[in-house]
Amino acid sequence: MIRHLTLIFVLAAYAAAPALAGSPEDAPQDPAVIAPLPVDTSPDWTGFYGGLQLGLASVDTSISGADEGLIVGVTGGYDYDFGSFVVGGGFDYDFTDTSVAGNTADLENVFRVKLRAGFEIGNGLLYGTGGYAQADTDNLGSDDGYFLGAGYENLITPNFSYGGELLFHEFDNYNSTGVDVDATTVQLRGTFRF
Repeated sequence: MIRHLTLIFVLAAYAAAPALAGSPEDAPQDPAVIAPLPVDTSPDWTGFYGGLQLGLASVDTSISGADEGLIVGVTGGYDYDFGSFVVGGGFDYDFTDTSVAGNTADLENVFRVKLRAGFEIGNGLLYGTGGYAQADTDNLGSDDGYFLGAGYENLITPNFSYGGELLFHEFDNYNSTGVDVDATTVQLRGTFRF
């Protein structure tokens, strides 16, 4: 009988040994240490935008000195973010009442079709811009020209940015009058991004 009990005890101990020693299912597992993937924290400029702008216009002609006035308008466009480089296209339509050609006319509005390209700097975008411009006056009619400039825009939320832009406009032989018109605008803007 002792022999049978000893044999049963040995068999029971042998059968229970893996459970007492632990098994892959029962053993506590150390969580694997996984390095976090790098996260791109730069903003995404891809998408449509629209907003308002306000600033000053200085208009100089070949027959008179410079005149200055307030300029206000709307802006819109689309940007595409390539990583650290952004390209885009858009338009501006500005209203003003700035004297031209020694008070013989007033510049009433400026329309622009623009291209821009620039580099991301933190949450900002430093860019160059240029394109087609059309100016309209009350007495001298309208004329086509071009503009070049630069700007900086900063995203303060994923959907709102503010910035500033400096543009130099050129209208040679304005509406065949023989008068060359140069205009410089400095504007602050706020845009909503979609």
